[in-house]
Amino acid sequence: MKICFSRKGFDSQYGRIASPILPDGRLVPLPIPAAHDDLTMKDIKLTSVDIDVDGLLHDLSGGRLSMETHIHLDPDLSRASDQRLPGWRPALGQTGAAHGHLARQKFGAGDVFLFFGWFRKVERVGGRWRYAASAPNLHVMFGWLEVAEVLPIVTQREDCLRRHPWIAAHPHVAKPDHYDSDLNNLYVAGTASRYVNRASFGAGQFPYFKDALRLTAAGGSRTLWRLPGWFLPDSTRPPLSYHPAGSRWGHDDQGVLLRSAAKGQEFVLDADHYPEAEPWLRNLLEEAI
Repeated sequence: MKICFSRKGFDSQYGRIASPILPDGRLVPLPIPAAHDDLTMKDIKLTSVDIDVDGLLHDLSGGRLSMETHIHLDPDLSRASDQRLPGWRPALGQTGAAHGHLARQKFGAGDVFLFFGWFRKVERVGGRWRYAASAPNLHVMFGWLEVAEVLPIVTQREDCLRRHPWIAAHPHVAKPDHYDSDLNNLYVAGTASRYVNRASFGAGQFPYFKDALRLTAAGGSRTLWRLPGWFLPDSTRPPLSYHPAGSRWGHDDQGVLLRSAAKGQEFVLDADHYPEAEPWLRNLLEEAI
């Protein structure tokens, strides 16, 4: 089994603001803006209805974003129920270098994505939302997907749609003129989780911020990660992909410190070499959901 730490959502290039952590701890992962896609912010379940999400987006972005902003909903973990075709399941589209890297790592059915992104705590002052001045910028895990099937949606489009007609609404399928590379593939979750009995699918979002979901080390930049000690690679355990053994890695009495790659989307750990990985993943999901 392999675990992929997959960077998704708003970043300094796409969206250009951190996704918010609400005062009560709720995570609001924001999909990147994408003018070429049809869905908008209003087509996803961002958070509970007691929050004015349109105002939240407006205030944090300085008026650039709203519920009408077109988005690339990928991973598709929280599509609004009225936007789901019959048979819908969570899915992630990958193409280009990202899919190429996953293919070289032999990542596929039976493996697990852990999605992380840039988050920061927000507060409401004088009727407006803002980032809390003392709140650090963090990399936080906000969801997961257990891969049941990988669909080659360009090279075998008709067959994939025949077997899974609901994928027609996924952005990597709905826009074939834009997503036209042979490397364009869809990673589809199963109808049940191998790790959490109460999950509706083998995928989902984590509703609240918890320390277990935080990757960024205390007092560090958001790309400096604090990980359990067993993550440290050695001569018998290959490192997390894109992170060769050496100066990126350090350890102390609290565990491992990793200077994570600033570029790159998919960081793959071969859990076959790390027996601690699967129990860690199970505990993480049970605590976070």
